[in-house]
Amino acid sequence: MYPTNLVLGAISLSAALDFAVAQGQAQIPVSSHNAPRRPNVVFILTDDQDARLESLQYMPLVKKHLIEHGTHFRKHYCTTAICCPSRVTLWTGKTPHNTNVTDVNPPYGGYPKFVAQGFNDNYFPVWLQQSGYNTYYTGKLFNSHTVENYNSPHPGGFTGSDFLLDPYTYDYLNGTFQRNDEEPRSYEGEYSTDVVADKVYGFLDDAVADLENKPFFLTAAPVGPHSNVLGSSGTAGRPGFTEPISAKRHQHLFEDVKVPRTENFNPDSPSGANWVLGLPQQNQSNLDYNDHYYRQRLRALQAVDELVDGLVSRLEEYGILDSTYIVYSSDNGFHIGQHRMQPGKTCGYEEDINVPLIVRGPGVASNYTAEIVTSHTDLAPTFLELLGIPLRADFDGKSIPLTKSKIETAEQERREHVGVEYWGLAISEGIHQPLTRQHNTYKAIRLSSKEYSLYYSVWCTNEHELYDMTVDPGQLHNLLAPSNTTSNNNTLVAGLPVAKVASRLDAVLFVLKSCRGVTCREPWEQLHPAGDVHTLADALDKKFDEFYEAQETRIRYDFCADGYIVDAEGPMWETQGLTAPYYERDGISWDEWI
Repeated sequence: MYPTNLVLGAISLSAALDFAVAQGQAQIPVSSHNAPRRPNVVFILTDDQDARLESLQYMPLVKKHLIEHGTHFRKHYCTTAICCPSRVTLWTGKTPHNTNVTDVNPPYGGYPKFVAQGFNDNYFPVWLQQSGYNTYYTGKLFNSHTVENYNSPHPGGFTGSDFLLDPYTYDYLNGTFQRNDEEPRSYEGEYSTDVVADKVYGFLDDAVADLENKPFFLTAAPVGPHSNVLGSSGTAGRPGFTEPISAKRHQHLFEDVKVPRTENFNPDSPSGANWVLGLPQQNQSNLDYNDHYYRQRLRALQAVDELVDGLVSRLEEYGILDSTYIVYSSDNGFHIGQHRMQPGKTCGYEEDINVPLIVRGPGVASNYTAEIVTSHTDLAPTFLELLGIPLRADFDGKSIPLTKSKIETAEQERREHVGVEYWGLAISEGIHQPLTRQHNTYKAIRLSSKEYSLYYSVWCTNEHELYDMTVDPGQLHNLLAPSNTTSNNNTLVAGLPVAKVASRLDAVLFVLKSCRGVTCREPWEQLHPAGDVHTLADALDKKFDEFYEAQETRIRYDFCADGYIVDAEGPMWETQGLTAPYYERDGISWDEWI
């Protein structure tokens, strides 16, 4: 199965970056003995895997092969806590308000919306092929990619593909796959993640067979640990989301494990805002089921763990492990019981937006933890820079540094924020209190630095949330809740009043809510064109108090919409933001009169 004469020398990170800079070498054949080998990448993308509920602690092979031999980015975030919009962001480097793919189904999302927005000819795998890479993908691509529309058109940009298709994507024991240009095929009775593993091993064989001609980018996207959804189940058109199903060989594991009993797990007092604030406390039978649900997630991840082991062992047998980058992440996070919520995602709380990101490869520090803030908007530019492909000016994200020295530099210079947004419904999963909540639309910002850890959000109901996560990591005490009559007297962030901090956060979120490109990466520079403010700490200087206190235009929604409808979004930076008091006073740029 493995050619014994295929031994490729390890590629150093410096050589890869030298190649990236020396774009004039881009036309040199890979097989040239004098040309540096361009890196190969293996990307494992799980579905709904949390970073906050300890799932990685139950994956010993990921720990052995990736965490102990790579860098774990603990502050990595998705920009939208639901599958399809998050994946489109990952593959385009654009926030959901710029892709306008904001849901899992039409009219606001899903594969048909992705195609309608023109991305099928202009996204990551297409760019890779244009740059001389072979691209392979197996597993879940997008929602609403179905047995009926799989060829209308075929997803662009893949040398080899074998996609899971709706309505059987999440049916662990009855998945339907569609390979290249072939007809869909049902794998009834076979465990979905094992099928993905077999397919990705085959694509690795194909990639290595052509490695003298082209480097490769290989993606495995199993559905674990997403809920199980039977293709024909559900009531009133709503699919039935039940606990994940594990492979039979893993059914006996973790019998006594429970959801971590953190402070925000099924709290005695209600927390959050909007519909979350009205949730009842869960009873014992509900808690028992959610513990079972959690165990099933861990069991479902064991096959993913084995898939990672299988890829690493095959890369090693081929002699290319040390010259290959392996990246592990998930589309979004997940909650179970936090803030009294049933299993699910779609919220802006930490459990839903903080996701795993682990990178192993040439030049990447081993057994190292990075605390810089990164997001899914950063992955496409990171991959392109790593592979020596010119970055695109319209990226909303910025390449993630991968060497220890560059990470340490970024700790002083890199942005501290992630913009978070969501439109439409909140859907609970599992068997208890199944619900579909409307008006789950919101904009939020997550900031993290050595000085502060904050979350600020504005819901489409115009409710506000602000959490000081340094002292309230579970986000239980909303400092802007109407019932919090003492919040104005409380202090937050180096002893500063809540109102002062909130005014800065509202202003920068006002920029982020409709940002594009560099505005997303450097929002403070839009508010402070003199270039002397790059962080919240800078903006909190008392010399800016008058400017922020003079704000008349603040974030608000005109109504709750299920998709990105500009008329619903209220004031926009591009129109109202560039007028007084944000920009001018008496015709003079504000940064000149302070």
